[in-house]
Amino acid sequence: MTTLTERTQTKPTATRPGALAATGHPLVRPPAAAHLSDEQIAELGRELDAVRDEVLAKRGATDAAYIRRVIKVQRGLEIAGRASLLVGRNKAAWVAGTAMLSVAKILENMEIGHNVLHGQWDWMRDPDIHSTTWEWDFVTPARSWQHTHNDLHHRWTNVVGKDRDVGYNLLRMDADQPWTPFNLGNPLYNAILAPVFEWGIALYDLEIPEYKEGLKSKEDMSRDLKAVGVKAVKQFTKDYAATPAVAMLTGSGKQALYGTLAANAIRNVWAHAVIFCGHFPEGTDTFTEEMVEGETRGDWYVRQMIGSANISGSKFMHLMTGNLSHQVEHHCFPDLPSNRYAEVAVKVKEICNRYGLPYTTGPLPKQVASTWAKVFKLALPEKGRFSLRQKVTA
Repeated sequence: MTTLTERTQTKPTATRPGALAATGHPLVRPPAAAHLSDEQIAELGRELDAVRDEVLAKRGATDAAYIRRVIKVQRGLEIAGRASLLVGRNKAAWVAGTAMLSVAKILENMEIGHNVLHGQWDWMRDPDIHSTTWEWDFVTPARSWQHTHNDLHHRWTNVVGKDRDVGYNLLRMDADQPWTPFNLGNPLYNAILAPVFEWGIALYDLEIPEYKEGLKSKEDMSRDLKAVGVKAVKQFTKDYAATPAVAMLTGSGKQALYGTLAANAIRNVWAHAVIFCGHFPEGTDTFTEEMVEGETRGDWYVRQMIGSANISGSKFMHLMTGNLSHQVEHHCFPDLPSNRYAEVAVKVKEICNRYGLPYTTGPLPKQVASTWAKVFKLALPEKGRFSLRQKVTA
């Protein structure tokens, strides 16, 4: 039996698609950063590298205790929630059970699963909290999500034509995406997607467009379909078979089923809101492929900062978002412990201000409203408008 050390040492190192240039600049710099010189961009990159190195140097026992405490609380809430649903015929027990299970699922997906799968806690060398071993409470298998999210989305953040997270192959979320009559349903599709978000992500992670384009082999598609099928069976068994079956002993089978359905829907709506607010509200930029051709590490940092948005709020709100309320910082430093993002945010905001770059943030209601406004706006064609892509290539 291999150890964690052996597994992680023998596993091929995952690299981001495309290489960053050591010097120079992209073919076209994004408008928000057009005033910066190559030297300024390089210095900005060095400053952000220093911010990252500072956190890496001081992470330790306090950080490890934090994630273990969150996991302990999450598991306690899940056990208590499912136990309450076993007597769900009592309305108070049903409400309490559904609420606790909802919070447990949100914590597992957002603050634990998402961040563990980014490798934020790999430095602990704990085989139970490691990106190569964690399997989360989400329909999409962890390994498939790590490929589409860690390897692709975080490399090509908001690059239209490369980052398929822009609209998830379903929604029109940028004016540079060609309009078709199908896009008239943008608001309806988004409303349907929210409560079943985990299923939408599972379908998206199959990379069906890549398969149709011949970029993904039949063997890989068969493997991924099988993995999703196995995971879906496990999720159904846990939530919609096992818990209701036990609850039938107290006459609460139907209530337990409704409770787990509600908890999953609540988790999905919350995850959808947080993720969309981090990528699509007013103030976030999108980019053409010319803007990433030849970009340096400093340029990559700039793209992450101006292509992401934060959500302001309380410490509890940050916890419940998995600290993705600090989306700007997460996109700059996806492998730093999430509990460090709040302190990092102060430095990143100061750097943005000093270099004249936008730092988009706002309370949750404002960011949700802004995102939905874009969903409605982009459902319609924009007559007489030249896209950013057309301006760049003209």
